[in-house]
Amino acid sequence: MINLSSDQQHVLDKILLWYKHEKDIKQFITLGGYAGTGKTTLIAILRLELAKINKNLKVGFVSYTGKAARVLNNKLIEQKVILKGDSVSTIHSLIYSPIINEKKEITGWQKKDEIECNLIIIDEASMVDGMIWEHLLSYLVPIIVVGDHGQLPPIKGNFNLMQEPELRLEEIHRQARQNPIIGLSIQAREHGLIHAGKYSKGVRKFSPEDFDTQEMMEEMLLNYNSDTLILCGYNTTRRRLNNHIRSVLGFEQPGPESGDRVICLRNNHKEGIFNGMLGTIVRIKKKDSHWYDAEINMDGEDINYNGLISVEQFNCETSMNFTSKRSQIMRGDLFDFGYALTVHKAQGSQAKRVILFEERFKQMTDEDFKRWLYTAVTRAEEELFIYFT
Repeated sequence: MINLSSDQQHVLDKILLWYKHEKDIKQFITLGGYAGTGKTTLIAILRLELAKINKNLKVGFVSYTGKAARVLNNKLIEQKVILKGDSVSTIHSLIYSPIINEKKEITGWQKKDEIECNLIIIDEASMVDGMIWEHLLSYLVPIIVVGDHGQLPPIKGNFNLMQEPELRLEEIHRQARQNPIIGLSIQAREHGLIHAGKYSKGVRKFSPEDFDTQEMMEEMLLNYNSDTLILCGYNTTRRRLNNHIRSVLGFEQPGPESGDRVICLRNNHKEGIFNGMLGTIVRIKKKDSHWYDAEINMDGEDINYNGLISVEQFNCETSMNFTSKRSQIMRGDLFDFGYALTVHKAQGSQAKRVILFEERFKQMTDEDFKRWLYTAVTRAEEELFIYFT
């Protein structure tokens, strides 16, 4: 049996108390936990404890994207806590069903009348927007909301499930502290500063004085693959990096081509795509001066996106959601090159290797920068390389 820390035990007791006595009058409970505090371990133990209370309980474990749902699924399988009747999926597939035409093509999605669970546990909950949240609440099923309250808030809108979580895990476990990425996340969150140095074979912050900085940077960009996230602060840096990496990889056209990595910049619930999702172009053809007709294999998703995407959005300084052309762009979707991302856009993503170009906006407060740096560091699963710009 795993020994829980004092704050884990406190949170577990509070959630069990809510489930036994309060869930009928208070539909949801929120839990925020920093990286390294054992959120997944707690969820696993919680599931076993809930089974003792209700042997017929069916839990819908959900996450925002397919990739995140698969990571969650693997962790829960490892802990052996997915019980009979449970499911692990995206939020989208739990509460929406496809609309299929006579050619057996998916033309949209509609909200389900009922869902196959009587408790929902949301992981990475800071990504959930207001519309999806209202749809989740409409099923009148109790919900446990789990996320990281140390991360940046959503880039637009005022809705943020992790703004003031009711319960918090803030004690970093001793074993987690030995992980250099967790160690750097603590430095970032508490001090907003990571000193240059080699923290392990795969974790390093380069100093401008390091003789091999430029060489290492070029080699890493040359070896880019889909297991890599390249992060920065400014959109100008993002565009410059995207164009550089595309040229290194052999793309010759300024516009998107088959094989290009792209990022979705606007939610489209009908198409099942959401702001921040990454994918790879399968095919693309110019429809007219404003639109491409494209098929995109979205990371971790079972069904490819097919639809119109904006020509003008690629290499645009800002999202066209916020331009005077907004009324012209509602008939299609917004994507841009997805090799390099701003940290704000990478909030729902993680990768085995993260390359971070540390940049601070002049208007950022110290607290804002701590959250920015912490969010960037915690995108890395195994390797993290940080450069000054």
